[in-house]
Amino acid sequence: MTELLLVMTSLPDEDAAKALAKRLIDAHLAACAQLQPGVKSIYRWEGRVCEEQEVVLVAKTTVEQWPAISAFIKQNHPYDVPEVIAQPITHSHTDYARWVIAETAVTPN
Repeated sequence: MTELLLVMTSLPDEDAAKALAKRLIDAHLAACAQLQPGVKSIYRWEGRVCEEQEVVLVAKTTVEQWPAISAFIKQNHPYDVPEVIAQPITHSHTDYARWVIAETAVTPN
């Protein structure tokens, strides 16, 4: 069976996260996206330590979609260097996996 992935990125606010999530779904790059608001990120950027509130977007997709979804996120993300990481889903309910595969295999018109 096709391997599933969780693809994660963080965005500056809920509006940006919701807009990107809808575009990923519309493009059939993800079957589902969840938004996790209220995340506090602490990181070093351009030599200084930053602390920001962000929204994490977690998209469910397939390994085959990784090149396309990662490029799409990079191209449509408001950050200069967005976090775009993926983690394999090692176990899932068969019906759910079939749904993710079917939703991400559809070629948009």
